[in-house]
Amino acid sequence: MASDLSFAHIPNAAAVPAAQRASLLENPGFGTLFTDHMAVIEYTEGAGWHDARIQPREMIALHPAASVLHYAQEIFEGLKAYRLPSGEIAMFRPTANAQRFQESADRLAMPLLPPELFLKSLEELIRADRDWVPNDPNKSLYLRPFMFANEAFLGVRPAKTYIYAVIACPVGGYFKGGAEAVSVWVSERYSRAAAGGTGAAKCGGNYAASLLAQSEAIAHQCDQVAFLDAAEHRWLEEMGGMNMFFVFEDGSMLTPPLGGTILPGITRDSLITLARAAGMTVREERYSFQQWREDAATGRLREAFACGTAAVVTPIGKIKYAAGQTLIGDGEHAGATTKMLKEALVKIQRGQAEDPYGWVHRVA
Repeated sequence: MASDLSFAHIPNAAAVPAAQRASLLENPGFGTLFTDHMAVIEYTEGAGWHDARIQPREMIALHPAASVLHYAQEIFEGLKAYRLPSGEIAMFRPTANAQRFQESADRLAMPLLPPELFLKSLEELIRADRDWVPNDPNKSLYLRPFMFANEAFLGVRPAKTYIYAVIACPVGGYFKGGAEAVSVWVSERYSRAAAGGTGAAKCGGNYAASLLAQSEAIAHQCDQVAFLDAAEHRWLEEMGGMNMFFVFEDGSMLTPPLGGTILPGITRDSLITLARAAGMTVREERYSFQQWREDAATGRLREAFACGTAAVVTPIGKIKYAAGQTLIGDGEHAGATTKMLKEALVKIQRGQAEDPYGWVHRVA
């Protein structure tokens, strides 16, 4: 069975020396520094999953007719590993990532990777590159599992061969700016996803479709872009790579509902669980852009924040749009609820608080 595959281990003869690695870990940035190894598993129609290995990180050779280059059969995941106070290394909710990876594969007509094999690939890579997991509590090891079609065939059908791989990079904070809260440009022109599309799948095409709107946001001196629904251009959905939450004066919280156009974020789900456990009312309901502006202007809306694996929990201080801009709170700082939820989540992730939900997956 695929889940019983054993991983061959091929050490990297040119691994980064310890002293150089320590220097690099002092300021890793986000997504530009990579560890010595990668996990790889291949898939062939009829044979299934095979040739699982941990190998030196290297370039991937592709035929110019590889299906991924022409028909975009590609999916990915993102999660983090943390150094716990005990010195152990743990991942946060990797089984949820394994499930979402399967759901994305199904939507893109790709083979399903067994969850056990997904977890094993992460564990084996972490063990091989455990010295790359930062000791700094403000840093972590970001894990990027991905799968793509590599069959050389210029025909529109699901490919017959695929490569699944995992790479890893030590990371610091996601946003580079000094401000605590980010500014958001609301795109009233471009859409991220439509009903029946791939909005709920974690595939590269969704992110490619967001880049022009993100460039528009940067041109308006904003950190991120928020998208409205594709049908009415009225309802808030999600940001370029994060889910959104809104906190009101009565202490309740709202987040746009899932329904095929929004990625079911694992951080999103975790925050809903933590907020309800703290006694908060959390509504998964549609929220219009117009209502957001009105509630922020009147003070009914006290806080707004974005969440995701990379940025964790990030307060939204300002929204900009073609007709003007609106501040949320004082426009610069995180509100009390945002701070409380982030602290509760991070403490569980890093093994500093009780984990009643079984979210922390210890590796080594």
